[in-house]
Amino acid sequence: MTDFIEKIRSVRLIDDAVKLLTQLIEIDERIEEAINFAIVAHQGQFRKSGEPYVIHPILVASITAAITNDKTMVIAALLHDVIEDTPYTKEDIESRFGKEVALLVEGLTKIFEIREDELVSSKSNEKLLKSALSFRKMLLVSIKDLRVLVIKLCDRLHNMLTLDSLPPHKQKRIAEETLVVYAPIAHRLGISKIKNMLEDLSFKYIYPKEYQLIDNYITSHKQDLNLRLNYAIDKIRRLLVESGFKRDDIKIEGRVKHYYSIYQKMQRKGVSIEEILDLLAIRIILKEPILCYKALGILHLNYNPIISRFKDYIALPKDNGYQTIHTTLFIEDNIIEAQIRTFDMHKVAELGVAAHWKYKEGGGADNINLDWLNNLPYQSKEVEEFYEAAKADLFSEDIVVFSPKGDHYTLPKGAVVLDFAYAIHTEVGDHAVSAFVNKEPTSLLKTLKNGDIVKVITQDEPRLHCSWIDAVKTSRAKSAIKSLCNQRIKEINQKVGLKILATIFNTTSKEIEEILKKIDATNNLHKIATNLDNLKDKISKIASFKRIKEVRFWELLKKGYKKPTLKEIGYFKIFTNKVVNSVEFDYCCHPKLGDEVVGFYENGVVIVHHKLCSKAQELINKDDTKMVFIAWKSKKSVRYQMLIALQNKKGALLELLNEFNRLDLNIVNIELGIKNSQKAEYCRVEVETTSDNKNKIKDIISQKFKLIEFISLDDAYKK
Repeated sequence: MTDFIEKIRSVRLIDDAVKLLTQLIEIDERIEEAINFAIVAHQGQFRKSGEPYVIHPILVASITAAITNDKTMVIAALLHDVIEDTPYTKEDIESRFGKEVALLVEGLTKIFEIREDELVSSKSNEKLLKSALSFRKMLLVSIKDLRVLVIKLCDRLHNMLTLDSLPPHKQKRIAEETLVVYAPIAHRLGISKIKNMLEDLSFKYIYPKEYQLIDNYITSHKQDLNLRLNYAIDKIRRLLVESGFKRDDIKIEGRVKHYYSIYQKMQRKGVSIEEILDLLAIRIILKEPILCYKALGILHLNYNPIISRFKDYIALPKDNGYQTIHTTLFIEDNIIEAQIRTFDMHKVAELGVAAHWKYKEGGGADNINLDWLNNLPYQSKEVEEFYEAAKADLFSEDIVVFSPKGDHYTLPKGAVVLDFAYAIHTEVGDHAVSAFVNKEPTSLLKTLKNGDIVKVITQDEPRLHCSWIDAVKTSRAKSAIKSLCNQRIKEINQKVGLKILATIFNTTSKEIEEILKKIDATNNLHKIATNLDNLKDKISKIASFKRIKEVRFWELLKKGYKKPTLKEIGYFKIFTNKVVNSVEFDYCCHPKLGDEVVGFYENGVVIVHHKLCSKAQELINKDDTKMVFIAWKSKKSVRYQMLIALQNKKGALLELLNEFNRLDLNIVNIELGIKNSQKAEYCRVEVETTSDNKNKIKDIISQKFKLIEFISLDDAYKK
């Protein structure tokens, strides 16, 4: 693949681009017509580098042909910019190349592309929204035809290979989008060739110093690394042949791990590149699955394995079809990661969905699990929220857990029991109350490990897990919890709104509801409890109602009604016409700043409860309960925990504390002098802030310090 990429980089002429394509796929009449059509359509158009624009789609088609022999995809790649950048239409393409090609090109055109002259600064808050929009539209289109994504990845790879012709700020912006949008999709589709290249190319532009550091190390140690690889390969080949394998039936490859993978490991463990133990990996490729297990047994009998690093994806394939046995071995003085797979598995591992592409009439890939795509919360109104949820599903390490019957489920690393419950079915997740993991009783928030056997206990009525939304990892669980809790909170707000009005007008909720019906003001009742303008509007309409004889409580209203006013007491804003002397918290629940709360009125005291508190529900359902409008006076505070590697030098801690002060971060807890297994010193800090821009805080800290871990801390309510 390296030689192929160098050929792509070197092409400067249309004829050379066409020649490369002809080496990769048989050129029939349709492909030849598509080449000529693209040349005519893009006549007079040039790239920033000065080359004829049509070279780009021809090379995108070449990359597409390198990973799949689907001629329809190659033709669509040749024409992917025609609708967007030329006068030709979808109808023109359909009349020449058929409906299937036209639909693919239309899908590629619909994907939101951030044009070069519209790129926002990499530091702008627009960045996430732009990327998220692109991300969502790509996935929405691809649900209809997954091939659109594959071609788009090939298009982005060529754009990244030719990024040098753009100015630095545009290079960085495009690289950032590639790393957070395109590489995760390539990962989820199992196209490791493209995923690794996109990551390394992006890494070079986003973190040039870190990239150069790794490149310098790998280059300067190239001979030593190659010798170590050659030694390990020779030892393993000899061992397998001596154990009965035929030499010609074995293929063993060696490689140094790709740069971005090394960088991630350095960041995750807080170590330098010199301290990374497993820079080297070998791949053993055999003819039959049973031979993979035989080879594994031979390796483990002769070299000590690191058992915690062992994974069997042959028995338990990933959702994208990936099958390989992973093990890490001590081979004398070297630690080597070994991957064992068959030749067919190798093709799937390198090319993902494109390796076994069979297309059904009417669209849809055959023999490919598309549940991950269909289950993404792509209809979420908040595009940033969708983006974060989808990224979590697309780009995470996997674990496999089992039901008691032996059915296996793939979940992201760090997933909890409740994620498993929702993976079975939304109804199971909504009604889950407890669980057993490996036959031991446990909570729904227990983090699962690879190979766990999980049994979920349910009840008849749905159980709200609203405060657990940050504890679950999968977008399916997050989306289901949010939906159920939003529905429940809306119901509560409607009851609370009527209670607030009933308290103001000295009557009952039932009579307030009756008069609202009479004056045709029953719309948005759930907003009364949280929206002050909505509450004032309802009060005004009720107070000005003229048909006094029709309303029994009007006499009470005239005697006791006073115009409500807004009061500020402590952390709260209270809107009522009652005398309020103090605000107190009950002991049954512990709402944090920013949580959903309700206020009950008793003899001049407002008693605050969490809106989902069980005692609050009982009080809301009582006829004689009095309530007031209550809201937090200031923004919600959030807590973050950071793990930061600190240099052992004078002033390092002071510099960190000053940075926290500049970011208005209040230090809640700090633990110093912690050492990891590599003897690097770091500190764990817990901070509190009213700023909800997590990414900004993380980016600023990362620029000045080695940030190993950054997580949100949100205490679960009534766990």
